[in-house]
Amino acid sequence: MLGGGLRSGALHEIFAQGWNAGGFAVLLALLTAGNSFNGKGGPFFWVRPDYEAMEYGALSPNGFAELGGDPRQLILVRTRNAADALSAANDILGCPHVGALLLEVEGMPKCLDLVASRRLAFAAGESGVTVLILRNGAHAEPSAALTRWLVASAPSHADDDNWGNPVFDARLTRHRLGGLGNFLMQWNPQHVSFVDPLLSQLGSASRRHLAATSKNIGAVAATPADRPAYPPRRA
Repeated sequence: MLGGGLRSGALHEIFAQGWNAGGFAVLLALLTAGNSFNGKGGPFFWVRPDYEAMEYGALSPNGFAELGGDPRQLILVRTRNAADALSAANDILGCPHVGALLLEVEGMPKCLDLVASRRLAFAAGESGVTVLILRNGAHAEPSAALTRWLVASAPSHADDDNWGNPVFDARLTRHRLGGLGNFLMQWNPQHVSFVDPLLSQLGSASRRHLAATSKNIGAVAATPADRPAYPPRRA
């Protein structure tokens, strides 16, 4: 659907539908920054006003490492308010060797308007840095973002000895270069990537069988972006 993954050097919005959309945003930043134990990629900047930590929780370096990130490559920037956070984000995009930028903003601050989003999108394109805006307690409004995501939590496959890897219900509600869709995504800390939670529960033999049979399916038409994939059924 994305044509090869989340596009780098662009602006992307993530709207929280619950309390853990921040985890989804951090994991996307890990992917775009290459911020894992393989040592590749640049530092990951996370900009957030002070009150965000009190409202939505502070970051645990141990938890960040368990998700596959390297705390040594994380630079956390705390500001007094949303306007200062936006200013800091623009300054960071003017610096070299930035892997990814996550800007966390709560509510509907006046400073984050269409003009501000255009500036961020332009700076992202000029620098090649992927910019993610995490919107907590906000609703969608006009912006220059390439994609817009509405994210909620989903049940993980846990048992008595294992909490299970994080699973997200991610809805792509805006995509300037393609179609839209709804995706169930499970994070794999070992491979630092998202996987299909249903496929991850299959055994190796079942996965090989699925891969072998899928080769004979043939070409599949892309989902249309301007109309439903299937006509509505009559009652």
